[in-house]
Amino acid sequence: MAVRNSLRWVRWTLVTPVLAALILIGTWGTKPVAIVLVLVGVFLAGSVLAAVHHAEVVAHRVGEPFGSLVLAVAVTVIEVALIVTLMVSGGTDTDTLARDTVFAAVIITCNGILGLSLLVAALRERVAPFNPEGTASALATVATLATLSLVLPSFTTSRPGPEFSPEQLAFAAVASVSLYGLFVFVQTVRHRDYFLPAGGEPGPEEHAAPPSDRDAITSLALLVVALVAVVGLAKIETPAIEDAVAALDAPPSAVGVLIALLVLLPETLAAVRNAGRGRLQTSFNLALGSAMASIGLTIPAIAIASIWLEGPLVLGLGDMQTVLLAITIVVAGLTVLPGRATLQEGGVHLVLFGSFLFLAFNP
Repeated sequence: MAVRNSLRWVRWTLVTPVLAALILIGTWGTKPVAIVLVLVGVFLAGSVLAAVHHAEVVAHRVGEPFGSLVLAVAVTVIEVALIVTLMVSGGTDTDTLARDTVFAAVIITCNGILGLSLLVAALRERVAPFNPEGTASALATVATLATLSLVLPSFTTSRPGPEFSPEQLAFAAVASVSLYGLFVFVQTVRHRDYFLPAGGEPGPEEHAAPPSDRDAITSLALLVVALVAVVGLAKIETPAIEDAVAALDAPPSAVGVLIALLVLLPETLAAVRNAGRGRLQTSFNLALGSAMASIGLTIPAIAIASIWLEGPLVLGLGDMQTVLLAITIVVAGLTVLPGRATLQEGGVHLVLFGSFLFLAFNP
């Protein structure tokens, strides 16, 4: 019976991304009616679950930290493509779209995903261990990238307002992609052991035989399809989200926050499941790796896209956002340095995440 249920689950994860992609193709560029939006929402959730399953298959085949890197980069590449597409298509508020999306991704990953993972791991083990060397290195990279790309534009003087000049934007793009590339080298080659799970006994998934190359390649392909479906279907749901935000009298930037929450659902579920298995380091790899990839890939992409984009490109954060980013970096640093955490640290990060969500709708 267990084998039969397992096969049924596997078939479900194979079919759902394909069906979601077909629904995406059929609804793209249209304004779906309510019943279609409900169907889109169902397959959006199904694609998230399928993406987590296939990411775990790939991670089991390639091992850590490559597994978390695959999911983080895959989600971010597709997210960046969505941002650039929306900016090229124009419309209102696209001048701050990149900034709002990247900032939301940083806060969601560094407070929401990280805090929830800490909470789950601490409930399981009371004091949850992780590798401070690798995690501190990742956090330092995120802090540097965020400051360089999102804070400094508010203080430069070459352009009026929170904007980079073309030369400054080019420098920020080269610095971002270089720093991210260096981190990937350190994470996967030079100091790979700093990013492996610390403490605890390996779970059943580590004892099980890794999937074959064919199964891993199939899961990798379906992972990409599922992630495309997640981002695309989230875009289809955007008009309904905008209507809901308008009904709540919330600022337009709240739309970007809700879309970022949907896009980051696969990483959130994967991180929480790993934390529940005593693999908090893998959860941290996912959270901080996603924040890093979001900045390190988005800034170069929009720097290239800005060649043909019209209108201003606002990257500098406002005062409230800068304060939230600063306290997030300070608190995350205090959380990371001991190499172990309790419920208190998880609670602090989740309160910061809740503050971000509340202020996004009530600035």
